[in-house]
Amino acid sequence: MDMLMFELDKEATVPLYEQLYEAIKTNIIDGSIPVQTKLPSKRKLAEFLMLSQTTIELAYGQLLAEGYIMSKPRIGFFVEDIATLPYVDKTAAPLEVQQDAPHYDIDFSPSRIDTAAFPFTAWRRYAKDVIDEQKQSLLLSGAAQGEYALREEIAHYLYQSRGVHCSPAQIVIGSGTEQLIPMIMQILGNGHVYALENPGYQMTHHIIEQYGERSVPIRVDDDGIDIDMLKQSAANIAYVTPSHQFPTGAILSAPRRIQLLQWASAEANRYIIEDDYDSEFRYIGKPIPSLQSMDHQERVIYLSTFSKSLMPSLRIAYFVLPKTLLARYHELFTYYTCTVPRFEQSILAQFMRDGHFSKHLNRMRKIYRKKLERLTDAIAHYEHVNIAGEQAGMHVDLIVRHSLNAKALSDVAKAHHIRISPLSRYMLTHDSRYDQHLLLGFGGFAEDEIARAIDTLFKLWGIQKGST
Repeated sequence: MDMLMFELDKEATVPLYEQLYEAIKTNIIDGSIPVQTKLPSKRKLAEFLMLSQTTIELAYGQLLAEGYIMSKPRIGFFVEDIATLPYVDKTAAPLEVQQDAPHYDIDFSPSRIDTAAFPFTAWRRYAKDVIDEQKQSLLLSGAAQGEYALREEIAHYLYQSRGVHCSPAQIVIGSGTEQLIPMIMQILGNGHVYALENPGYQMTHHIIEQYGERSVPIRVDDDGIDIDMLKQSAANIAYVTPSHQFPTGAILSAPRRIQLLQWASAEANRYIIEDDYDSEFRYIGKPIPSLQSMDHQERVIYLSTFSKSLMPSLRIAYFVLPKTLLARYHELFTYYTCTVPRFEQSILAQFMRDGHFSKHLNRMRKIYRKKLERLTDAIAHYEHVNIAGEQAGMHVDLIVRHSLNAKALSDVAKAHHIRISPLSRYMLTHDSRYDQHLLLGFGGFAEDEIARAIDTLFKLWGIQKGST
């Protein structure tokens, strides 16, 4: 421990050494200073608290005499294990310790990715290059919208892969979707009603509620969001995941894409927020263009992230604003600082510039396609189960015909250290169509682990294999 901060009252009648002794003792008893912690040296603590070394020596001496600390010659003072001291008050309430996330032996979370295939060697080389080439400039604040070099690479990538037409000036970089959605809401202003897919991305619903805006659930079917229901609602902003609806996996059909864009252009204050969170991974059919690429009325705000394509911990996401909203963005956020460190932005920009990002995506598509094949093959051996939404992404919609509903099946799995979520978790309002649906992610498994994980889960639920 480098230092200890305590407020001592120099005007009090209680001597300073005794105040310090009591403060340290209290922190040892309640666990704020753990067992085996090395205390600051008498000289350093005296300088830090602006006290004499004699005061520190008297406080440490009292703690030492009562067994709260021990002295190691020429090394320093360390906190003792006081559990057996008879005069320590054991009734004092311990500090609340935040529990770690529960451990799962098998984890079907859709947020997990394949970490073994990440190109660490190339990433490490670019990290070194960025430090060597940019050095002091990395220590200064960058552009509010994010590094221009990275925005330029993102613009090139979006045009080539998603048909998105934009310039770097339209791109805003931030540390995750949950940070960018509130920015979009502020740009759009107050008093809107947001249409949210049901089931859909829960976090968006919570953010909209926190900012005091209204939202309405719009049902989803095999062709994506229900446009007729959207038209009948009071919504004027639609938040959608058209390329791979979360969590059902449905893909917004071509007729509905046109209808959705027509809905947005019918009134001046209507916009679409297109969340293209995992469009990089499509396994069946031709690539589907983004809504933004079809938008000729400046009504689509395109939103995406590198969490699936690279790594969740990178914390880099971005949105593309219509040109008509740029003035509003600059009015509100010109003086903000980009929430992503320049170092990570610079590494990613060079990684994309030299073609490594495209190579990585091509490799990951093959890896995830093989995992999906293993998954579908494993499930195909069982009765009373089938899947949907397997055309893209890193999760499928698992439909189980069982006497228990999906929530109960999820609870049974959790009790045996298996994580799999029911689609009801993502419902804004109940829809009985999804009572037997669960969200099954496969991205984090090694290919040879998938069949065994499925066998373990289905055996636990009492699901039998069919006759061969």
